[in-house]
Amino acid sequence: QVQLVESGGGLVQAGGSLRLSCAASGSIFRINAMGWYRQAPGKQRELVAEIQSGGRTNYAVSVKDRFTISRGNDKSTVDLQMNSLKPDDTAIYYCNVETRLPLNYYWGQGTQVTVSS
Repeated sequence: QVQLVESGGGLVQAGGSLRLSCAASGSIFRINAMGWYRQAPGKQRELVAEIQSGGRTNYAVSVKDRFTISRGNDKSTVDLQMNSLKPDDTAIYYCNVETRLPLNYYWGQGTQVTVSS
């Protein structure tokens, strides 16, 4: 089992920045990939960014060059630095981890990000 605790959401004006953090506990030795997803009202949950255990990253086209995902040295934390925020970035952001052996996925409770125009 893996437990996830997120922090860092809030209200910011367009053009501003926020940093989200996610700390994992429990069976962290099983963690492979870590990432962030978001869900806006009336829309499906979508991938924002993910980082593999080897450091390879993947970003949604809409956030590339504005957001940066990073992982702590102990591989149990993952941060999302969000710059040049737009109103379209408004959503609940969820931390997600993938574990191996067995393959499983865990979600954080979500943190609200609101970008005002």
